[in-house]
Amino acid sequence: MLLIAIVSFGAGVWYMGGFVMPEPTPIEEQDSTPRAQAVYENADTNRIRVDTPLPGAVVSSVFSVQGEARGGWYFEANFPYEVLDVNGALIAEGPVTAEGEWMTPEFVPFAFTVSIPGYVGPATLVLKNDNASGLPENAASVSIPIIIR
Repeated sequence: MLLIAIVSFGAGVWYMGGFVMPEPTPIEEQDSTPRAQAVYENADTNRIRVDTPLPGAVVSSVFSVQGEARGGWYFEANFPYEVLDVNGALIAEGPVTAEGEWMTPEFVPFAFTVSIPGYVGPATLVLKNDNASGLPENAASVSIPIIIR
């Protein structure tokens, strides 16, 4: 009885044209581009969130940065930022100022403009917590890869 069922099933599959297998996507059409990602050191999105620019964004030599950070990321309502070139050399830096009451455990928005005349190419935007203690174990940052055009 089982043999008859197996033979019947096989005959039905053969009669209907067999199993339909999807065509594989040729390798040259597959998206193998690595996705740019933010790199967090001693931090995560529960401490700081950057809305713009997104990792891998192409920006002009003058671009805006917006996001929010918990009050503890700031000290005296500020924290520092840096922009590093493809070799890790500093090409811009400055303070970021809270756009609201910073002495809170809640998220506080920030927005600032970066100007980098004369540089074109891959860069990294680094937002650091204001580590008033100076102790390495209290340092935190988020690094966002960008491309300046």
